[in-house]
Amino acid sequence: MAIRLKKSYKFAFRSSLLITLVSTLILFSFIWVFDLLEYWSFIILYSVITFLVCMAILQIRVQKFIYKRIKKIYDDVTLLEGSNLTAGPITTDMRTLTEEIEKFARDKKIEIDTLKIREAYRRDFLGNVSHELKTPLFTVQGYILTLLDGAIEDKNVRKKYLQRANKGVERLIYIVKDLDLITKLEIGDLNLDYTVFDIIDLIQSVFDLLEIKASKKGIALTFDMEYNKPVWVHADQEKIRQVLTNLIVNSLKYGHKGGTTEVSVENLIKNKVIIRVTDNGEGMSKEHIPRIFERFYRVDRSGSRKEGGSGLGLSIVKHIIEAHGEKIYVESVPGVGSEFSFTLEKEKNRAPAGKAGSKELS
Repeated sequence: MAIRLKKSYKFAFRSSLLITLVSTLILFSFIWVFDLLEYWSFIILYSVITFLVCMAILQIRVQKFIYKRIKKIYDDVTLLEGSNLTAGPITTDMRTLTEEIEKFARDKKIEIDTLKIREAYRRDFLGNVSHELKTPLFTVQGYILTLLDGAIEDKNVRKKYLQRANKGVERLIYIVKDLDLITKLEIGDLNLDYTVFDIIDLIQSVFDLLEIKASKKGIALTFDMEYNKPVWVHADQEKIRQVLTNLIVNSLKYGHKGGTTEVSVENLIKNKVIIRVTDNGEGMSKEHIPRIFERFYRVDRSGSRKEGGSGLGLSIVKHIIEAHGEKIYVESVPGVGSEFSFTLEKEKNRAPAGKAGSKELS
């Protein structure tokens, strides 16, 4: 990389001026003592010549002695990959150099701190992945080893164990698919297929899909009120379906028997709607809320997996919503319940969409 030189004359100028003033003062004192004031013109000439000579000598010495060392500092720093210290011209001004070095040090400290955070996150992530994968892997291995040890001869046992092993494999596939989806979302490799659709109809279809699961838990799936007109939004319909499914399934996991999962759609601002998924389940304390969208993070730290799932549902929800350029919010109170809400863009070219009761979407 070519480096341009930006010379500084401040040091040489100030030093030469100081030397000239001091030497001129000494000469003037000598002339005054010996009563040689008629040589005052010589004093002026002496001052000019002294200043110019000092300026030339000091500047040359600064360039040869100091600049070489400064250039070596720049060259050494340039070896660090990604360094932008030498993006501009080299300067021999000490104040400017000090400021650049201090800025460089601050930037590197931030980079190092960021790398430490990422390394800690990487270790935590790898630990969580291994924990999530080893349970179904060991389960499948256990059933297969039992069959190999002789249980395969019993037709009933063989069928039962193969079915259970298949469930373990399905769980592994489920986790891997979710990991693949999150990876694509994070690197921006997942293209969103934007369409215009009725969010009310989509919510109802998710209710229908999860009706059996909800009935087993004794939880009612309901709207906050009757919607008698469609609410048109502009988004990726299948991805939003996944968001709604994950949020409602999450509410069913931690909901109480006889409870309710309620969904509402309301105006937020002129071109936005907000969809709220509210339950009256277990809820969670404030310290968990900042981390619930992390991969594999579970509020229940006991390690129980009785509710199933990959541990990636809420993380996927967050990434999908952010991929749409929208926001997701969460409020929760222990023993009272939780509310997850996210925004979507309304379709402007559709006819006004209304909502029965006191609210109306348009």
